[in-house]
Amino acid sequence: MTTVELFPARPTLADVARAAGVSLATASRVLNGFPRVRTETRRQVESAMATLGYERQRAARGAPQPRSRSIAFVVCEEGLRMFSDPYFARIVVGVSREVTAAGLQLVLLPVPSTKDCQAPAMHYLSSGHVDGALFVSMHGRSPLDLDRIEVPVVIGGRPSSGQVSYVDADNLGGASQAVRHLIDSGRSVIATVAGPRDMTVGLDRLAGYRQVMADAQRSDHGLVFFGDFGQASGEHATTRLLERRPDVDAIFTASDLMAVGVLRALRRTGRRVPDDVAVIGFDDLPIGRHTDPPLTTVRQPIEEMGARMTRELLSQIVAGPSTPRRVVLDTELVLRASA
Repeated sequence: MTTVELFPARPTLADVARAAGVSLATASRVLNGFPRVRTETRRQVESAMATLGYERQRAARGAPQPRSRSIAFVVCEEGLRMFSDPYFARIVVGVSREVTAAGLQLVLLPVPSTKDCQAPAMHYLSSGHVDGALFVSMHGRSPLDLDRIEVPVVIGGRPSSGQVSYVDADNLGGASQAVRHLIDSGRSVIATVAGPRDMTVGLDRLAGYRQVMADAQRSDHGLVFFGDFGQASGEHATTRLLERRPDVDAIFTASDLMAVGVLRALRRTGRRVPDDVAVIGFDDLPIGRHTDPPLTTVRQPIEEMGARMTRELLSQIVAGPSTPRRVVLDTELVLRASA
């Protein structure tokens, strides 16, 4: 005997997702108007909705919405670098504080710059496992395709391109303040160990150095060396600097870890700090208080950056798509004995 269904069940969003050949999370992003969905995918989902006669069922006022209750913290570096650089630990402190207060889980996702490593991460972020993603340490040489990630995204640091919300520190202003201090202190041959050329944070700090040097009519390309924000690169860059310009009497360094390497190279070659060479770092990491001598540095509010990024992301998750926000937090020159 054939059973006739007099009142067939309404199609669900899961039915729409199956008909469109996409994940349930992707169908949900289309339904809720998130902008980072490919045009072809959006058309597939909308066509499936029309074919099935899907009607959005509004939840009762105050009813909880089904969500993963998790957000991803994506670090675009090798795992070893992520766990050895105290910058990442400090920014996670700020992120964790806000995530815990919101009753969510934090998923740590290291993503090296190779495409083979990026593909699984991109799939994970677009498969409904998390409600949003925070990105830090973005490199320009192999950028993740953020437009394909179908959840809200906030970047730590100014992105090199794209329309996405971000929270940054005033890297250009902080670097400018540090170099002006060196000039005002009577230093005449001021070099810099800059950060990576494929990261906006490195480029912005270098721009601050160059701007002040140009204003003082002291521009000299031979005083610019590059590192990767790590200690060994700072030591190596300073060794090359001293070989080429032994008359240097000040070094502005784009990170505190590189500044530790700078101090090691200066000590190895018999230079006294600050008598012979003044040194300024950037970050205000705890290690700078314990160097010999203690490190003058530019303080950026790392924990507050993590917290603010998280608040911005949670706002997007709750309120839905909005115009990208750009937040730049103040920096501060912290004077100690090295300069």
